[in-house]
Amino acid sequence: MSTNLEVGIVGLPNVGKSTLFNAITKAGAEAANYPFCTIEPNVGVVDVPDARLGKLSEMYKPKKTLPAAMRFVDIAGLVKGAAQGEGLGNKFLAHIREVDAIVQVVRCFDAGDITHVEGSLNPLRDIDIINTELCLADLETVEKRMERSRKLLKSGDKKIQVEIDLLEKVQAGLGNAEPVRRLVTEEEELNSLKDLNLLTLKPVLFVANVSEDEVANPESNQYVAVVEEYAAKEGAIVIAVSAKMEAEIAELSEEEAGEFLRELGINESGLDRLIRAGFSLLGLMTFFTAGEQEVRAWTIHKGTKAPQAAGKIHSDIERGFIRAETVGYDDLMNSGSFNAAKEKGLVRLEGKDYIMRDGDIVHFRFNV
Repeated sequence: MSTNLEVGIVGLPNVGKSTLFNAITKAGAEAANYPFCTIEPNVGVVDVPDARLGKLSEMYKPKKTLPAAMRFVDIAGLVKGAAQGEGLGNKFLAHIREVDAIVQVVRCFDAGDITHVEGSLNPLRDIDIINTELCLADLETVEKRMERSRKLLKSGDKKIQVEIDLLEKVQAGLGNAEPVRRLVTEEEELNSLKDLNLLTLKPVLFVANVSEDEVANPESNQYVAVVEEYAAKEGAIVIAVSAKMEAEIAELSEEEAGEFLRELGINESGLDRLIRAGFSLLGLMTFFTAGEQEVRAWTIHKGTKAPQAAGKIHSDIERGFIRAETVGYDDLMNSGSFNAAKEKGLVRLEGKDYIMRDGDIVHFRFNV
C-alpha cells in the first residue's frame, strides 16, 4: 500500500457506523444493536476507485493492475461524557487521536427497531454531542500545554508569549465548543499547534445515513438539509448514503452492483463517493506508473515534488533521481499511446523541482 494515512469513522452508538465500515471493507466488523459493541478499532484497507486506472490497463494490457489504497478505522460509538471517561470514552478518544481525518456518521433515518442512544432522532444534537466531547478532550490538552508554557515564560523568550496568546484564543473557543479548525487558519499558528495533535483540528467529513428509499433523492430528507447547513459553517462535505444498502451492495458482484445502482438511477455507490471524498480530505492525489509488467496508482500529498514521489516507489529511485519523464493522463489518452504523445511533444522531462500533478503518468530516470 502506498500510503499509511487513516480515516477514522466516528459517531454515536447505533448510527450505522459499523454497518458502513463493513460495506467499505467487507471486513465483517460486528454490528450489533447496543452501545460499545466496537471496543478495539477495526481497520480496513480499501481500493480508491479511479476510472483512469482501468483505461490505462486497457492501453498497456499489463500483467498486474494495482489501485491506490486507503485505510479506514472503525472507532467505537462515543457517548456524552466520553471526555470524562464515560463509556470507555478515553480509550476511544485515543483511537481518534491516531487518525489523520474524521468521518462522522450521523443518523438521518427513523427506525423503530433500532434504538437511539439519546432516545430520539436529532442529527444536530448528535453532532453537538460528539463535537463537545472532542472539544473537551482538546481543552484538557491545551490547558496542560498552557501550564507548561507559563512556567517557561520566566525565561524571557518572546516566542513563549506568542504561544500563550494562541493557546488562550484556542482555549476560549474550545470552551464554547468551537472546533480548533474553525478558530485557527493561519499556517504559522497551525504549525505551532501541530505537536498537540488536537482532535478538532483534524479535517472532517459528514456521512448522513439515510433510509434505502431516500438514497436516490436525499434532498427530500429534512435531516440531511440540517446536517448540510451545519457542515457549511466549516466548509465540510456531506455525503448521503444508506449504510444498510451499501452493505447489501458490497455482497454483490461488480456487475450485479452496477445493475442495481442503474435501476435506482444512481451513477455510483455512496461508498465510492465516500472513499474519493476521504482521499481528497487527506489532501492526497494520484500519479501512475505504466508498462507491460504493471499499471499502478501511487498516492502522494498534493504539492509533492518529483524526487519524493519517486521515493514512494523505492528510496533508491529518490536517492539517484535524475529526471521524471512525464505525460498528463488526458494528453496520453488523446494521443492513443505513449510514443504518439512523445511525437507530439507532450512527454516532458522534469527535474528535481517539478511539482507532481494529479494523473501524471511517470517514468523516473535514476542512477544509484
